[in-house]
Amino acid sequence: MAELFYTSTRDSSVKVLASQAILKGLSDDGGLFVPTSLPKLSVSLSELKGMNYQQVAYTVMKEFLTDFTEDELMNCINRAYDSKFDTQEIAPLVKAGGAYYLELFHGSTIAFKDMALSILPHLMITSARKNDVKNDIVILTATSGDTGKAALAGFADVEGTRIVVFYPKNGVSPIQEKQMVTQKGDNTYVVGVHGNFDDCQTGVKKIFGDKEFAAELDAKGFQFSSANSINIGRLVPQIAYYVYAYAKLLAEGEIEEGEKINVTVPTGNFGNILAAYYAKNMGLPIDRLICASNENKVLFDFFDTGVYDRNRDFILTTSPSMDILISSNLERLIYHIAGNDAEKNKELMAALNSEGKYEITEEMAAKLDDFYGSYSTEDETADKISALYKDTGYIIDTHTAVAANAYDSFVAETGDTKKTVIASTASPFKFTRAVMTAIDPAYNEKGDFELVDELSRIGNVAVPNAIEEIRTAPVRHDHISEVADLEKTVREFLGL
Repeated sequence: MAELFYTSTRDSSVKVLASQAILKGLSDDGGLFVPTSLPKLSVSLSELKGMNYQQVAYTVMKEFLTDFTEDELMNCINRAYDSKFDTQEIAPLVKAGGAYYLELFHGSTIAFKDMALSILPHLMITSARKNDVKNDIVILTATSGDTGKAALAGFADVEGTRIVVFYPKNGVSPIQEKQMVTQKGDNTYVVGVHGNFDDCQTGVKKIFGDKEFAAELDAKGFQFSSANSINIGRLVPQIAYYVYAYAKLLAEGEIEEGEKINVTVPTGNFGNILAAYYAKNMGLPIDRLICASNENKVLFDFFDTGVYDRNRDFILTTSPSMDILISSNLERLIYHIAGNDAEKNKELMAALNSEGKYEITEEMAAKLDDFYGSYSTEDETADKISALYKDTGYIIDTHTAVAANAYDSFVAETGDTKKTVIASTASPFKFTRAVMTAIDPAYNEKGDFELVDELSRIGNVAVPNAIEEIRTAPVRHDHISEVADLEKTVREFLGL
């Protein structure tokens, strides 16, 4: 197989192998790593339908990670997708309300981030060995709620790594915060930040861009990498579950081979829906990609107008993992629709940095036909949770409800009734208060863990281990930082 190289969205002269892109996380020029060409699936759809999750993951990932041997990649896959998931299917498909919910929350932290963050530490350690890296790898991650815990769980006590997670102190759910601040592992560090997710993400990017700090770290035996979805090692594993969903529909006789489906994704940082776009470009028969936003509807407005404008109020919602105004992974799509033009992309990103907005050309906008943008208000999100439960008994979380509502809007507007996969990105147990009060406002009188038990009862589903283990877990991380002090905080953790 020919080697697939990665370049930067901001510098076409960059050329690295997959393992090098995974280790670096972000290109030195501030750009994101993208494959120089998008590979195609090397097996037929009928072959896929007989595969389990691990086999599908290998079939997809080997096309992107060409400098990994079969043994190396299968070792990473088998260590990632094992008994830490509470179902052998890894990502079950559940039919409810006329759509197919792809449950991506059966991993150890009950959110879709587990799908990629269970494998990223293994990909990173393998990459380090392949490139003779002797430094400890310091993972810096900003989180809007779910990435943080999934990354902490993935990297906890992994030899040769340390991980620092920054989260907005008042911008995550109580369950999300409890999951992070009770995290075990001598190499873990969790910091609440007085600011929002974009402040955390911008601060992390600033640290990555500090060449003097990087040189100082190198001299002390450290180097930075990222577990955010900007890391190609996060993005590639996500492509696999869309391929798996199609294979499952085929195997269960829900679709014919080659039949096109639509995919709906609740979207914040744009990585999850970008993975579906890559799956489509690999040859998976996906027609429309329905991009669902909450009231922070910067992406809806972008698809509607061609203008990306983060100059607006930041709204705290009941779907906090989508409370984002700077969707980092969108840069990869911008690069592709600009004809893989790094200079044009760099110009647009510079405008976003200096003015807080940019506008794409008409030629670029014409390449966005694959996408349909929609958004939900807080009331619409709650109403969808309630209606789906009352109609079917199936309970979804707030983020999934945003996507389900977008699916309804899409069908109503277009009349397109193709079979649709909805990415169900988090367990309802992660957002019990918002979910349960949507079903019945009287539930708001109960405590968080009372709501957990009540959700289990009315939904007829077991309480996930991820929730059980934090009921009485002690708080291990209570560090708070101002936005301006993130580098200082990292220095303290590393003993510099």
